[in-house]
This record gives sequence, C-alpha cells and structure tokens, in this order.
Amino acid sequence: MISPEPTNPAPASTPSAAAQTYRGPFALMTILFFMWGFMTVWNDILIPQFKDAFTLNFFEAMLVQFAFFGAYGVGALAYYIISMIWGDPINRIGYKNGVIIGLLLAAGGSALFYPAAMLVSYPFFLVALFVVGLGFAILQIAANPYVTILGPERTASSRLNLSQAFNSFGTTVGPIIGGWLIFTVFTRPGVHGADAVKVPYLCFAIVFALLAVLFKFAHLPNFASAEHHRGLGALKHPHTVLGMFAIFMYVGGEVSVGSAIINYLGTPRLGAISHDAAKNFLAFYWGGLMIGRFMGAFALSDMRSWLKKALTVVVPVVAFAVIIIVSGLSNALHYGIFLAILPVMFFLGAAGPQRMLALFSVVIIGLLATSMLTTGATAQWTILAVGMFCSVMWSNIFSLAIEGLGPLKSQGSSLLVMGILGAAVLSPLQGKVADLFGIQHSFVVPMVAFAFIAFYGVYGYRAGRKDLVAAA
Repeated sequence: MISPEPTNPAPASTPSAAAQTYRGPFALMTILFFMWGFMTVWNDILIPQFKDAFTLNFFEAMLVQFAFFGAYGVGALAYYIISMIWGDPINRIGYKNGVIIGLLLAAGGSALFYPAAMLVSYPFFLVALFVVGLGFAILQIAANPYVTILGPERTASSRLNLSQAFNSFGTTVGPIIGGWLIFTVFTRPGVHGADAVKVPYLCFAIVFALLAVLFKFAHLPNFASAEHHRGLGALKHPHTVLGMFAIFMYVGGEVSVGSAIINYLGTPRLGAISHDAAKNFLAFYWGGLMIGRFMGAFALSDMRSWLKKALTVVVPVVAFAVIIIVSGLSNALHYGIFLAILPVMFFLGAAGPQRMLALFSVVIIGLLATSMLTTGATAQWTILAVGMFCSVMWSNIFSLAIEGLGPLKSQGSSLLVMGILGAAVLSPLQGKVADLFGIQHSFVVPMVAFAFIAFYGVYGYRAGRKDLVAAA
C-alpha cells in the first residue's frame, strides 16, 4: 500500500486509515480538476482563432492539440523511464509535491503566450502549449491516483467520476467564457488575431502560480512511499497496458470530436453557424461530460440502491431545467432526447464500470455514424450528444487499469497519462481526413477509437488479472 508520510495523524498503513476518506483534501482536488478542464477546452477556441489568424488548413490548425497533448506523451514517457531506472519519483516526493511542480510548469507555459502574441509566431504558441501540456501531464500523473487513494478502493471509480464532473464543469463554462474573451472582448479591428489570447493566458499563469502557493501551505496528506520499484513495473500487467491504449483512444476520440465541432457547425450542411455562436453549442458537448460524470459518481458509489437510482434520474432532469432557462426550450428539447436515454444506459451498465464502457462506446459509434450520414439539426445534435456518453470513460478506464497495482499506482498512472498522446495523434489525423474528404466524413477516426474502448470494456480490463491476483 502507498501510505502517507509519518506527519499525518492517521498513517494509511493501518487498515482503518486505508478505508478512510479524506473529504477536505478531496474537495481541494476538485478545484484543481476544474481549473485544468477550464483551460484545456480553450484549445478548441484557439483552433478556429489561429486557423483564421495564421491562414491555416485543418491539419495545421490541429497542431494546437498535437503540441499540447504531445507534451503529455513526452512528459509521461520521461517519467516512466526515470521510474524504471531510479524508482518512482512521486513515490519519493509525494503526490502533493507532484501537484505543485505541475502547477508551476503550467503557469510558466501560460506566461509564454504573451511573448508569442507579441512576436505573432504560431510556432512559439505551439511551444507555449507544449510547456503547459508538460505541467498538466505531471498534474494528471499525481492527481488521478491521488484521488483514487483518498478513500476505499471499491469507490475509487465513483470519486474519479465526481472529480472529473468538476473538471467537466470547467470544460462546460470554458468555451463560453473563452469564446467571449477571445472572439469578442480582446479581438480588435486591424490587430492580428493572435493578440486576443495574450491577456487571458497571462491571467492563467497568475492563477496557476497562486494555486501552487495554496497547495504548498495547505494541510494535505502527501502519500509518499518507502518502496521504490525499478524495472518494467506496471508495464508487466496486461490490463494496465491495454488500459494505456484505451486512454489513448478515448482521449484522442473525445478531443478530436470536440476540436472539430466549431468548424463542423460552420459548414453549410449544418447551418453555417458562426464561430461566436458555435462556442455556445460547444458547451453542450463538454456539458454532457459534466452531466454524465455526476451521474457516474452516484451510479458507481456505495450508496443504497434506491438512492443511487433516484440521483441518477434527478441529474438529467435538473440539467434539462437549467438548459431551458439558459438556452431556451428548443435547444432543451433537442438535447433532452439524449438526456432521456442517458439514465437508461447507466442502469443497463450498473453491473460495473467495464460494462458501462462497452455500452457507452457502442452508443457513441451510433451517434457519430448518424451525424456523418445526416444533415441539419440531426447531424448537429447527435455530434453534441457524444460528450455525455464520453463522460464516464476516463475515470472507469483509469480505475480499472490501476486496480491492484499497490505501490505501482503512480507508475501505472504515468503509463495511462502517456495515453493522452492519443489527442496529439488522432486530432491531426482527423484534420487530415477532413482536408481530404470533408469534415463530416472525418468522424470515422473517433469511431475506430471508440470501437477499441468497447473491446477494453468487454475483455481488455481483465487481461492478466489471474496473474495479478496470484502475485498478491
């Protein structure tokens, strides 16, 4: 077991502490999840902004995601190599210090946007995004397993779903606020479009620096470990390796769909919606993840059965009411069709996170195929509904893939974070397909990705589990 440092009042090496839930630290972690969700989704705003400002094609514009998420792959690979040679770094320094390092890197990368805008340099922007991505890679490696060990392992997936729900709250309001700032407030006639991003990202730098200070002085369990495993470690476990590929496909599929939405809605077949208006529809995509993750937090918790079912139904009902107030009855009715389907799928997948993965992947493939083969409102709302069925995938894959790893959890986490490289690969690939065959047909790329996730939910999650149990 990974245990807290001796300064903690109740060492987690004891059975009672191992079952303890750290509610205060978990609440603070939700702020962190919100912030990186809020900022990550701004990439979807940068893509159309840079595409117009620097006169880029779809492939070149998608390099925004290549730089940002490529850093995840590079950072996680470097972390894993270090852990193979010298032992797991986060086991040595503790999860709290890992979070602080990630925040400082993210602050530094955000600050680089200012000189990039002054120099009007697209490559410089890509470098800045790469540095931010490195910081977020460290945050992901530290924060995700940290959340899983802030309580009993049996409810780890529920806690991750809840923290990811706040992450999705960030991705829901991010496009609205980011689009308003970049497309409206800081865009000025006669000034290069890149200038619109420098002030918002400078604010990000300040916020991340302040968060680093907050985490430094906050009273949090650090969870360091005296065990320093070298060698292949987590890579020897098939369910973890396949989980890495599942994360690759999931993040690649989710991000490539989200990255294409603003340009997709701007096509004549979907009504030629302007970038400024499309940003509000993008909030439906990312908001769907938030709705589904709150539902997943309840559905996979250890609450009483009747209470889980009640809350799983209440969440989409409340969401429907909010959409009526914020966006109007017409949009709510279109979106409400899929909100009605969502709790049914949760009940069908209630047997476990693996079944939920398989079922939700099949639904997503159907939605993507429908959007590709139709036009107008049908194509628009089926693509936006993909987000709500992406909702539980990260947390379910992550918790299944590191289950049973013990002190190898953070090393296993680095492998899974390496899988975020999927967004760096699949987004430009979808952009290339869009350049060649049209953006509507480019969604075949995420369709293939979600087919692999269905496989992981059916078989991949249990590959090698007998060996894992025997070793334990």
